[in-house]
Amino acid sequence: MPAIVLLIVLIVLFLLVLAAGLYFATLVVFPRTMSVQKTFQVEVESGKLVEAEYNAWPRQEVHIRSPYGYDLFGIYIPLTGSRKTVVIAHGITFSVYGSVKYAALFRRAGYNVLLYDHRNHGRSGGKNTTFGYYEKHDLQACCDWAWAQLGPGGTIGTMGESMGAAICLQHAALDPRVAFVVADCPFSDLETLLQYRLRQEYHLPSFPLLHLASLFSRLLTGMSFGQISPIRDIATLPTPILFMHGAEDDYIPPHMSQDLYDTKQVGIKDIYLAPGAAHAEALWSDREAYEKKLGQFLAEVEAAWPSSAKL
Repeated sequence: MPAIVLLIVLIVLFLLVLAAGLYFATLVVFPRTMSVQKTFQVEVESGKLVEAEYNAWPRQEVHIRSPYGYDLFGIYIPLTGSRKTVVIAHGITFSVYGSVKYAALFRRAGYNVLLYDHRNHGRSGGKNTTFGYYEKHDLQACCDWAWAQLGPGGTIGTMGESMGAAICLQHAALDPRVAFVVADCPFSDLETLLQYRLRQEYHLPSFPLLHLASLFSRLLTGMSFGQISPIRDIATLPTPILFMHGAEDDYIPPHMSQDLYDTKQVGIKDIYLAPGAAHAEALWSDREAYEKKLGQFLAEVEAAWPSSAKL
């Protein structure tokens, strides 16, 4: 093969790999999200959002300013007399309505509930998704808003599903005031998860595609994949954490929750791997077992709170 032909082939291959890296980066940081209307419809049709129950709750729409200059849309569901609130974060591509199913559990446990849309999702602002790089600070803004409603002595915990769970874990490392985290099907490390997704969905090795995609992500958003690693954040984190995960989850493998649980060395921790459950389906595989595990965890955590926070 003449040298000039070889050079052209190598240049074309290089450009194709670059293009593939950019394409994968855009898939990650600009996910195709579902509309608010669609997410509401999906939850109603699946039986996860019971309209009559939801409509009976007192609630208000709120707009919370992100430290990055856009508004976060939220729904606040107060419970008369309660001095404790949980802030719930939904999963990727979804909206605030994906969190309603968990709100019922916490209301029965005596909590006010704040649901909100992540940046680049639902009715919130923001132009990209960074899996916690910016979102953990948005969650901080939501928690600050919730604390302002409670006043002195109020208690805030967080819960998240999938990406939302990973964001809650990263946020807890920032704010020692958070009383607990419930993490339902979190990923432990973004690079590791993306390597797994590349193999599962595209049958591709991680090198060099993932490295190029991370570089493009850094250029597009300021976030490289290696910066998102909840498992690095929780080894010495004292915040009580309950890990929930479907034992048959093939989107985010359940061993990621097990790895997170094993890594956490300080403070209260517990784990529930729901038999037979797929991704984000732990609650629906056995609602009684899920709520029982949540109740036991909250009881253990609340036992250590000052009396003013136990209302």
